[in-house]
Amino acid sequence: MRKSWLLILAFFALLSFVVLAGAQVTDVSGEWELTIQSPRGEMISTAKFVQEGEKITVTMTGPRGGESSGEGTIQGNAIQWSITRTGPEGNQFTISYKGTVEGTTMSGTAETPRGSVNWKATQK
Repeated sequence: MRKSWLLILAFFALLSFVVLAGAQVTDVSGEWELTIQSPRGEMISTAKFVQEGEKITVTMTGPRGGESSGEGTIQGNAIQWSITRTGPEGNQFTISYKGTVEGTTMSGTAETPRGSVNWKATQK
């Protein structure tokens, strides 16, 4: 009978460990160098992330110096955010990023008004 209780306690201890380990949030706070594979070639931007739990706020500086900001989420190692940019003619458009974080790198795809492009980023 005592062995049964020990097995039950061990099972719940292991289950608690697995649940807590899965609940950890990847931290992306800080500055990242983001490279977009556009039809015109590689475009390098800087992305600054501020994170509160699963919520992220991002400020991106484009290759020509324009700045855009937006919000998103990170759940486990899955990240997503959207920014709104203003084009040369004053028109606004949204770019939605989705990807996976692996340590100090991340990569994924971005949906732009002209289609999908690949991106990758490295933490500075």
